[in-house]
Amino acid sequence: MNTIVNKPWGNYQIIDKGKNYLVKKIVVNPNSKLSLQSHKNRTEWWTIVKGEGEVTIGEKNSTIKSTQSIYVPSQTKHRLFNDRDEELILIEVWFGELLDEEDIIRYEDDYNRV
Repeated sequence: MNTIVNKPWGNYQIIDKGKNYLVKKIVVNPNSKLSLQSHKNRTEWWTIVKGEGEVTIGEKNSTIKSTQSIYVPSQTKHRLFNDRDEELILIEVWFGELLDEEDIIRYEDDYNRV
C-alpha cells in the first residue's frame, strides 16, 4: 500500500484505505500543477503539511499554507498549483463510494492527459 506512484507533477503514496475513505500523501514539485479536474463520486479534504500553493475550487482562487485545510466537494472543478520554489506536501483524504483514479474528469492539463 505504501508504493510511491510518480506523476508528471510529483508523486503520491496511499497511506491508508477503508471502505469509504482513502488517505494519500501527495508531493507536488516546485512550479508544477495538477490538472483542473472534478470527481463524480467522491469528496476530498486537503491538509497542507509543508509549503504553500494556489488552490482553485469552483470559481474561487486562494492561497493555502502549511497547517491549513480545504474541502473539495464532489462534482466541483478544482486544481492545486505549487507556484513556489520548494515542494508542496499535503495529506489528501477521499470520501465516497468509488475510490479510484477512474473517477477523475480532466478539463485542463499541462501533461496532455485530457
